Amino acid sequence: MAMTGLIKATGGRGVFLVAALSLTLLAACGEQRSALRAPGALDDYSAEQIYQLAETEMDGNKLDNAAYFFGEIERLYPYSSWAKRGLIMQAFAYHRAGDYDNSRSAAQRYVDFYPTEEDAAYAQYLLALSYYDQIDDIGRDQGLTFKALQELRRVIEVYPDSPYAESASLKFDLAFSHLAGKEMEVGRYYLKRGNYTAAINRFRVVVEQFQTTTYTPEALMRLVESYLALGLNDEARSAGAILGYNFQSTPWYADAYALLQGHGLSAEPVGENWLSQIYRQVIRGEWL
Repeated sequence: MAMTGLIKATGGRGVFLVAALSLTLLAACGEQRSALRAPGALDDYSAEQIYQLAETEMDGNKLDNAAYFFGEIERLYPYSSWAKRGLIMQAFAYHRAGDYDNSRSAAQRYVDFYPTEEDAAYAQYLLALSYYDQIDDIGRDQGLTFKALQELRRVIEVYPDSPYAESASLKFDLAFSHLAGKEMEVGRYYLKRGNYTAAINRFRVVVEQFQTTTYTPEALMRLVESYLALGLNDEARSAGAILGYNFQSTPWYADAYALLQGHGLSAEPVGENWLSQIYRQVIRGEWL
């Protein structure tokens, strides 16, 4: 009641001063902060005041509260400049909290509503990170990796001059290599169990689709190993030829060369198989 009386006594300026004081007090008290999340509790606050409250919560690492308050600006003042700023900050707060689904949702709304704004590039980058930061090991399902690649590519292609394009490019290469690593892991699994055809299919994917990754030399050597096991010498020799042409200084070529020599074979393209075709394209500088 005393607070209400003070507002009436001091007029409009008093309203702002009292609200500012309230923000300070509420930031210091957890129970009062929670009370501000009750329905209608922020209806009398300006967009700027809510934004400042959200920033205070961010500074105190109260990320869930911060994200909530940033979102309230969009709800209460949807057409204000503060709503636009609050939306990108909400995406950031959720991401810091590890709430990737909500971060992605907020970032996507920003990209949809403000595609030409300066922060649109960062919103797209956050959207990509919401997938990328969940790629933790090769053994997991790779659906997240594919989605990360798609969103990182958008950063690179749509916002090439942004400060985030270079980082997105680096992360794209790492995610791309991650997929190749998954194919190699499965291929090695089949190879160890003597399922050579299934192994070849995996190693072929690496050679044809992930040839820019560091896994390519091993994939070619494993193809030599698998084809020799099946008695398909032409394919084994062709794989060895590609390996020798592009990666002669690697231990993988030394291993493939020894395997071929052990069978009385040389590393050179033979026949009309898919590997001999790739070899001819390599010679002409047309690597797939």
